Amino acid sequence: MKILVRGLLVACVSFGSVMVQAQAAPAAATAPAVDTAKEIASMQAKLADWPQLGRYREANAALAPVAAGEQRVVFYGDSITDGWGRLPNAGVFFPGKPYVNRGISGQTTPQMVVRFRQDVINLHPAAVVILAGTNDVAGNTGPMTPEMTEDNFRSMVDLAKANGIRVILASILPAREFPWHKGMEPASKIRVLNDWLKGYCADHSILYLDYYSAMTAEDGGMKPGISKDGVHPNDAGYAIMGPLAQAAIDKVLGGK
Repeated sequence: MKILVRGLLVACVSFGSVMVQAQAAPAAATAPAVDTAKEIASMQAKLADWPQLGRYREANAALAPVAAGEQRVVFYGDSITDGWGRLPNAGVFFPGKPYVNRGISGQTTPQMVVRFRQDVINLHPAAVVILAGTNDVAGNTGPMTPEMTEDNFRSMVDLAKANGIRVILASILPAREFPWHKGMEPASKIRVLNDWLKGYCADHSILYLDYYSAMTAEDGGMKPGISKDGVHPNDAGYAIMGPLAQAAIDKVLGGK
């Protein structure tokens, strides 16, 4: 009888432990569910405006028409363009010049193709400076081959030329590592894309803006002291880029 009672007690205790664990499990499971909900909401927001057309919609509407004799230039790109003169320790963005910044942080060339009409063509610039490709190499919107990136550059050039806009294609800036996506080994991939860009520009009478040669170290990364994180220029980096960009614009637009 004692053995039977002990058996029943052990069974009850074991069953109670299982019930407590079962009751506690849902509570523990709720934390990941909250994170998942936030992640889903973030993804839905991105899908709702994947090319981020909403970023500059109001600014474009408020932009004054091109004045008589004015030669507007659109700087078009990702965070390296977006942050230029807008963030601390990120240089100054051509004060007094009729230049328009239409960079969006994190963007890849397929996103830039989609918004090219809204953020470049419809602003009626005389020229566009296209700086892109870093986030293609980083895989920000999924894996991309060099050929995919090249096709997107071709599409943007075709759109610009069809609308009478002079094109300046900038080299991709050097980087030995991406802080947000480590292990990509981007230096050699950037070098390959820049070689293609330079050749494409030569073959199609497009001005190639060579930031890369002025900013790269021997290992394919940024030279010391000119970037915040090895990818994004600081004041010193933009101080190199500014005069190079202005010289390219002067050449394309005849120095007017």
